[in-house]
Amino acid sequence: MEQEQTFQPIENYGVIGDMRSIALVCTNGSIDFLCFPNFDSPTVFAGLLDTERGGHFRISPELEDMRTKQLYLPDTNILLTRFLSDGGVAEITDFMPVVQAKDRQRYGHHIMRMIRVIKGDVRFTMRCAPRFDYARGKHKVVCEDHWIRFVPVSTDCPSMELHATFPMQIDGDDATAVFTLKAGETATVAFGEMGEEERGSIPVLDPQNVEQHFKETANFWREWIGRSRYKGRWREMVSRSALMLKLLCSAEYGSLIAAPTFGLPEHVGGERNWDYRYTWLRDAAFSLYAFIRLGFVEEALAFTHWIRDRLQDDAQRGPLQVMYHPDGRKTLDEITLDTLSGYENSRPVRIGNAAYEQLQLDIYGELMDAVYLANKYGDGISHDGWQSLQRILDWLGKNWQRPDEGIWEVRGGPREFLHSRLMCWVAFDRAIRLAEKRSLSGPTAKWQEIRDAIHDDIYANFWNDKIKSFVQYKGAEALDASVLLMPLMRFISPVDHRWLSTLEAIERDLTEDTLVYRYDNAVASVDGLRGQEGSFTACSFWYIECLARAHQTEKARLLFDKMMGYANHLGLYSEELGSSGEHLGNFPQAFTHLALISAATFLDRELDGNNKAPWR
Repeated sequence: MEQEQTFQPIENYGVIGDMRSIALVCTNGSIDFLCFPNFDSPTVFAGLLDTERGGHFRISPELEDMRTKQLYLPDTNILLTRFLSDGGVAEITDFMPVVQAKDRQRYGHHIMRMIRVIKGDVRFTMRCAPRFDYARGKHKVVCEDHWIRFVPVSTDCPSMELHATFPMQIDGDDATAVFTLKAGETATVAFGEMGEEERGSIPVLDPQNVEQHFKETANFWREWIGRSRYKGRWREMVSRSALMLKLLCSAEYGSLIAAPTFGLPEHVGGERNWDYRYTWLRDAAFSLYAFIRLGFVEEALAFTHWIRDRLQDDAQRGPLQVMYHPDGRKTLDEITLDTLSGYENSRPVRIGNAAYEQLQLDIYGELMDAVYLANKYGDGISHDGWQSLQRILDWLGKNWQRPDEGIWEVRGGPREFLHSRLMCWVAFDRAIRLAEKRSLSGPTAKWQEIRDAIHDDIYANFWNDKIKSFVQYKGAEALDASVLLMPLMRFISPVDHRWLSTLEAIERDLTEDTLVYRYDNAVASVDGLRGQEGSFTACSFWYIECLARAHQTEKARLLFDKMMGYANHLGLYSEELGSSGEHLGNFPQAFTHLALISAATFLDRELDGNNKAPWR
């Protein structure tokens, strides 16, 4: 009888993927989360959100007093989970073979699990328990010739194949096995959609086929990260962040998702549980900057092309919307799942994201900053693209004073948020700079007039002389960590006395050592949600970069080194950190790793005495 499972800490997981879908693998050898075949497809395994009904794919060695270690093979996204005890040592190597889009039909799309015993005779148990369509769908289990097929009743979910080099049985809706390996022996399992070639002349688990997939995947990741230009301090952490971000990039569309998960709580037991499997325009400038700074021009260009296609969109709330499906689809209707209990019973469990219908004016600044960076470091914008941008700026020029829901996507009603106003300034500032650098025609005098009006409005209406700080929204006395982007966006000098006073206020009211909270719900609740949340990890890296830009270099370095200690055992970060350092929110999160790369590259230059930032 299978042992009852408890929820694992979020930080106990590693991730594998092929730039199409991602699986979360626990240190206990269980794959507890997988959306398939795409990032935003329904789950096949969601044990991370419901240990009883969610589904999982567990391979467990039976060893007494067992310890576990998990690591990535150097410079790859191939994950190795090692099980150690006096009675034996075993390991599981997990990866998704990386193949070109044109070869998918030939080679398929699946997970490989390679099991090996190093010492002793080790008995393993395996249970593959898919629960399709967020555990809402039924499926049939069919025993084929030496392999098992899981056939969902719903035609929206693909059939999945399970191949193994050891005998398997059907147990209800699951496939199970018990097998023993001696020192030096190996076994292999494949789960997913197999290609035509692997169903035909070359069996999927043919040793040469497995070895070829492993070598090609390892070589792909090593060659990719080998193109990084970053040679500075914290190189291993920067490279791991880059490798993780590459996993979140769609090989097919060039977009980048915010995180591979949904429903992981920002406060255990609370209601702040969102779906992050989509592409936010807000991430655009950070993504482009990170990839360009590290030398990954192809990824930057692919994302630029994806953004370019969004310039043709239009909607009632404005020319652009906050987020999209990775393929660019616009509708992300938010619904609540009753089939999953939620991580540690944190409900509701939501899929989709209603924030896509919000007005968030800051996205126009992030869009223009991304376009500006792409033009600064890559090819020039097309005539049609420039005309589309002028149409967007014309709309923004008439709407920049509107209240909106802001960067944090609040559900407590629109306000005039400082960050939205700041990024409207960025939109016109970057348009003016781009027109000058590329000699592009446009109403630059009008744009300069609007840009200057926004600049004056921020100083007149968002500076609070009582607390000597820029504030969260017009008329407020509350602080917001998004203000940390003001010097990063070159709106204000990082040593301006008003900025230094604001930085001190952020440290006093929103910071605990190196951990920075977005805002204080107890002082001024603007998000319309109950309960508290953890510190926001990206804000911690913004804070560190602000310190470095203000020439508080040693303090910035100390806090950066401390933040490194909050990563999980693989160097990955979730969205937030709890009071005891536990990871909270969706995991791993792109925004956090983008902020890490930005802070690391600037701080490294500062420590080398190179104070000239190479961007903007």
